[in-house]
Amino acid sequence: MTDAPLVRRSPVPPDQCNLWRAFGLIGDRWTLVILRSALYGVRRFDDFQVELEIPRSVLSHRLAALVELGIMERREYREDGQRARIEYPLTEMGRALGLPFMAMTEWSDHWIGNGTSPLTLRSKTSGQRFRVALIDEGGKPARKDDVETVITLGPRQQAKTANKKAGGATDT
Repeated sequence: MTDAPLVRRSPVPPDQCNLWRAFGLIGDRWTLVILRSALYGVRRFDDFQVELEIPRSVLSHRLAALVELGIMERREYREDGQRARIEYPLTEMGRALGLPFMAMTEWSDHWIGNGTSPLTLRSKTSGQRFRVALIDEGGKPARKDDVETVITLGPRQQAKTANKKAGGATDT
């Protein structure tokens, strides 16, 4: 396998990259560990606070931001004989982070945990471990040498990018 060719710039400017935007929204350490715990099923403020040893003010701020983004929902619950409290379940958008988090777990198990993991996700039916894989729309696994990056910006973004490269002004 040969080294990849030298690339001096990403194919898409950061401000037009959805991954860059996602990192901006959920990329700080506390938000990521809150989401990790939420994906395991933690929903209550006090449970997050105790498990993560996170300052209450930081937790409150991060949960409010995740609710505002639509990743978590703020919902009242009440246990028998207790006052009303708030829990923060994941929304559909939040649950959709499971796969990227699984990919990061697989990466960290391999590169940081030396191939070991305290948890394993496996099929209830077959008992086989799950792993994250890149597949095409037809369900066929991708080969490393068969993956290419294709710019698929919309017409406005293409014009904006072309104008920026030409040194012109951009309209917003």
